[in-house]
Amino acid sequence: MTDHLAADQLKLLLLNKVNSKTKPISSLGRLEELAVQIGMIQNTLSPKFNKPAMIVFAGDHGAAKNSGISLYPQEVTHQMVLNFLSGGAAINVFAKQNGFSLQVVDAGVDHNFQSAEGLVNRKINFGTKDYCLEKAMSINELNLAMQYGTKLVDDLSQQGCNVIGFGEMGIGNTSSAALLMHCFTQLPLSDCIGRGTGLDNEGVKKKQEILEKALMLHLPLSGWEDILSTFAGFEIAMMFGAMLAAAKNNMIILLDGFIASAAYLAAFTKNPEVKKFVIACHQSDENGHKYLLNFLNLKPLLNLQMRLGEGTGAVLAYPLIQAAVNFLNEMNSFEGAGVASVELKVES
Repeated sequence: MTDHLAADQLKLLLLNKVNSKTKPISSLGRLEELAVQIGMIQNTLSPKFNKPAMIVFAGDHGAAKNSGISLYPQEVTHQMVLNFLSGGAAINVFAKQNGFSLQVVDAGVDHNFQSAEGLVNRKINFGTKDYCLEKAMSINELNLAMQYGTKLVDDLSQQGCNVIGFGEMGIGNTSSAALLMHCFTQLPLSDCIGRGTGLDNEGVKKKQEILEKALMLHLPLSGWEDILSTFAGFEIAMMFGAMLAAAKNNMIILLDGFIASAAYLAAFTKNPEVKKFVIACHQSDENGHKYLLNFLNLKPLLNLQMRLGEGTGAVLAYPLIQAAVNFLNEMNSFEGAGVASVELKVES
């Protein structure tokens, strides 16, 4: 697309193509919206997906070491990274099922992996600092994380990938995401906080008390750099840069759950044009996600009461997104099938 008029013309052509298929108007619901969105992203009436990819970013959070914001110990982060590398996690199973390549990235895990086979080493540091005491990272660390995320996506784009999802692993990262959500949206902190790895009611109450104190320590905050450097994890910061790069490369972004949506919220704040490329794949069962999706005016495709992360919701929604492309490309038109149709004019 070269200008606004060209975009309008393409949308009109896509809508006419959708409505010419052998079906009642709008009878494929959200699939029709997806078909138009994907055609607009790829600037074509016949979109296709090439080399779908998932990148899982892993990082530790200094605040998770002693504060009680997570049910699980911090060691689980590096143990799960090793599980990813051995092919034993949910994202491995679902990525394989749906034809996704999978990269596991050490963005800042508090562990020395040495030469773990298959791990992409982009370690910024051995975890962030404890935001209950100081800023989680420096501006230089934030910029480096963004650069690494950008380069990973640029490389995949150059290899022909045009659809990508982002997952994460990091004990304590629902707390980081809740703080980011509050700071960017100004929604009540209590609406942003959930059970994370499975906290009970008393645990959630303690988590909120800890995060409220952390928030008060750092206020006032101004701008995306200040907010991210104060509360983000390295995995979130790297995902933030990766999402901006995916939009720059005209790639379809499969948006996962709460953590990924917090990274997207920051990316959207920096560049609202990113929204054109995003498909909200599912609504996480983490408390804040429904409020965040509503704030962003995104409609999730699935609601399976999942809150695992790892990119699992994004990959599971992919067959529906593929179906939207397939019906646009392969389904007969009324004219082609010799079926009588109702004449309908689509206006721009």
